[in-house]
Amino acid sequence: MYNNTIFIATVLVYLGSVILLYKVFGKNGLFAFAIFGTLLGNIAVCKCVDIFGLSTTAGNVLYASTFLVTDILSEKYGKREASKAVAYSFSIMVLWLIGTQMIALFEPNANDYINDSLEVVFSLVPRVTIGSLVGFLVSQNLDVFLYHSIWKKTGNDRKMLWLRNNGSTLISQAVDTVIFTTIAFLNVYPTNVFISILVTTYVFKALVALLDTPFMYWARRIRPVKEEDIIK
Repeated sequence: MYNNTIFIATVLVYLGSVILLYKVFGKNGLFAFAIFGTLLGNIAVCKCVDIFGLSTTAGNVLYASTFLVTDILSEKYGKREASKAVAYSFSIMVLWLIGTQMIALFEPNANDYINDSLEVVFSLVPRVTIGSLVGFLVSQNLDVFLYHSIWKKTGNDRKMLWLRNNGSTLISQAVDTVIFTTIAFLNVYPTNVFISILVTTYVFKALVALLDTPFMYWARRIRPVKEEDIIK
């Protein structure tokens, strides 16, 4: 029950934060959230939790929220700006992978008390981050491609915004889930746990994708502070 409540709270906090950052900082706020989401998501995904009786990871909501970012960028700024968010996040994840492994190389001194905990987390980082890198690069670019493919069919039609948003995200999330889960967790957990994580990861990502639809309509109406380059 506690985890269920936390799950609902995180959906509202993360999706709401995307809107707030967009309102205050414009597209730069969206770029910032995309980077934040991918970094923290790489840590949170290492934690297994039970939500609504299903075994999944704690990073699903945060990572799924980054798809709202690219969809808003696609909707209001075009394909080029959405692709920038993907490139920025991908670059930071590469630095994150290099940085964590460099930190792990240091030998702790006698006063250190956190190294063992860091080793546990950072030992998972290469697989998790590589899985994230591959899954992120493929799925986010697919999301941008699909969004604009649907755009060409529907035009700048507010009534069909839900289709652009959900159609692109649900498909790209499925691709991301298979790639990431396979690279990060195959042979790490027993087969039944691995399959459960794969299925439930997509279920929760898909749920977030559906729940972010009202936020997408909200973002379309927002005029960010000092924003002048929105596509008409």
